[in-house]
Amino acid sequence: MKISATIITRDEERNIARAIESLRCCDEILVVDSGSSDRTVEIATKLGAKVIETGWRGYASQKNFAAEQASHDWILSIDADEALSEALEADIWVLKKAGPRYDAYTVPRLAQYLGKWILHSGWYPDRKVRLYRRDKARWVGEYVHESVKVDGTIGHLNSNLLHFTCQSFTEHLKTMDRYTTLAAEELVAQRRPVSTRRMLLDPAWTFFKTYFLQRGFLDGVEGMAIAYMAALYTFLKYAKARNMMPGRE
Repeated sequence: MKISATIITRDEERNIARAIESLRCCDEILVVDSGSSDRTVEIATKLGAKVIETGWRGYASQKNFAAEQASHDWILSIDADEALSEALEADIWVLKKAGPRYDAYTVPRLAQYLGKWILHSGWYPDRKVRLYRRDKARWVGEYVHESVKVDGTIGHLNSNLLHFTCQSFTEHLKTMDRYTTLAAEELVAQRRPVSTRRMLLDPAWTFFKTYFLQRGFLDGVEGMAIAYMAALYTFLKYAKARNMMPGRE
């Protein structure tokens, strides 16, 4: 069982070394970069990764392109702001030695937000398929929240993939602006109307669900911030979609 790790990047010099250095269990590390203006490509190359520079296709298409360029059929796809924990790396070594029983594997993802590991707020365990046979799975999702669709059996690994999210509110707001635009474009493409009622009620429900039902209050101040930002995300997504709707002046 040989594994190619794939990472798509653009201006990730802050994160890329940590991601690559966590992938010692992989037989190849492939970085697909879409126009970085910082030292991402230089750092990845120095750390032994194979780097392909190409235009941006969208999140799912870019990750499928990366899998297609890999030398091996087993793909371990991580984002530049993620890294394997030592325990997950050990799990993958064991899996390689024993041989796979499934066509794809999920991993739990543990996120760090404003310097704190988040165990509630709907953020954990946040299982994702990240290890898969490329002939049995592919990335889907044209706009945002891409995921792996598996045509086969799925197993589960129990150690954490570490996700290093925003270090500041400024960074979070900048990321949110980009993702809410993509989410709004998806709503418009699907011709899903956005009523004033939804704009008023859905953000409030999102805050309530995140902070109370998903026990965000147990994450302290960071949990409150996550709930507030989730509500703001919902409002901005709807507001941008309404502004993009055909016929608006």
